[in-house]
Amino acid sequence: MRKKVNSALWAGALLLALLPAGCSKKEKPAPPAPSEAPKPAAKPAAKPAAPVQKQLSSAALPGKAPLDFRSRRDPFKPFSPVVAAPAKPAETESKAPVRPAGDLLPIQSYEVAKFKVSGIIAGLKENRALLIDPAGKGYVVQEGMLIGNNDGRITRITASSVEVVESFREEKGRIKKRKIVLTLAKKR
Repeated sequence: MRKKVNSALWAGALLLALLPAGCSKKEKPAPPAPSEAPKPAAKPAAKPAAPVQKQLSSAALPGKAPLDFRSRRDPFKPFSPVVAAPAKPAETESKAPVRPAGDLLPIQSYEVAKFKVSGIIAGLKENRALLIDPAGKGYVVQEGMLIGNNDGRITRITASSVEVVESFREEKGRIKKRKIVLTLAKKR
C-alpha cells in the first residue's frame, strides 16, 4: 500500500517538474525607443496569391447530370390525399347517413357472412371476439362496433357466437333488419 502511495507521489512530482519546461514561450523583441527611427525593412518580393478552388455543390457533381427533385414525393405530406368536404346534398327520403367510400374502415369492406370467428373472450365486463376477414387479417371486436359493407352492428357476443344486425332498404323504401349469427368453429 505504501509503495503505491510513494510511486503516485513521485509520478505527480515528476509531472509537475516537467510541465513548466514544456511550456516555453518566445518573447517578442522590445519595440525600438521613440528616439530611434526605425529603419525601413526590405520587403521580400510579393508572391502571387494561390488560386482559390471553386467549391462544388453536392447536387451538381462533375460528369453527372444535376439532380431533379420535382418528381420525388414530399416526405412531410400525408400518405392519403386530402379530400375537400363534400357539399351537403339536398334532403333525401332516406334517413341513413351517406358516407363516402374513403370513410370506411377495413373491417367494413367485406360482407359479414365472410368473416370467421377465431376466438371469443367471455367473462370480462363485456365479451370480445376475434374475427378473421377473407384476406386473413384479424380484428378484436366488441358489442356496438360496425362491421361489414352493409352497415352491420354487433349486437351480442356470447360464449360461442357473434350476432350482427344489418339494416338495409327494400325496393319499396322500407328499412328492414337482418340478423346474422357467426358461430365459433368447434375444436377437432
